[in-house]
Amino acid sequence: MRIATGRSDYMTPKTTGRVYWFFGLSGSGKTTLTCALADRLRTIGRCILVLDGDEMRSGLCRDFGFSDEDRLRNVERAAHIARMAARQGIVVFVALITPTESMREKAIEIIGDELFSDIFVDAPISHCRKNDVKGLYALADSGEIGNFTGVSSVFERPRVVDFVVLPELETVEESVSALFKWIVNER
Repeated sequence: MRIATGRSDYMTPKTTGRVYWFFGLSGSGKTTLTCALADRLRTIGRCILVLDGDEMRSGLCRDFGFSDEDRLRNVERAAHIARMAARQGIVVFVALITPTESMREKAIEIIGDELFSDIFVDAPISHCRKNDVKGLYALADSGEIGNFTGVSSVFERPRVVDFVVLPELETVEESVSALFKWIVNER
């Protein structure tokens, strides 16, 4: 029989996880970027978890609406999951609109500044409307969807972020390559 004495190596993660919080308007490309970047990082052996806003709202957060209170609860829930995963050594990509500074600050508060990096997917609303495969902007314009960020609900531009992606000026591949280099060098 083997008896462990003291703290063993298996108790300490070999790699430190991190949370990369992608935010921006609906249709800006957050999900496309996080999925492509996750695939690329997996090729070099990184363990990745993607928390996508649409997926969370179809399952874990399906009881939330789009009021400011529900949006905050959605951010808090995603942040708690992301923190737990990052503490286990997993790299987490969160793709949520996260429309206000206070919501982004809440995510940082929950996750912890030492594990958090934010990425602003800075696409103008005209670009987002062109990429709106679900027709959400048209529904928001007609009043069928209320509290739609950028149309009938506010989106606050960030004051300071760790990384900015400009989807109107670069391809997905160019953005993913730049993010990949930054993430690999940051860690």
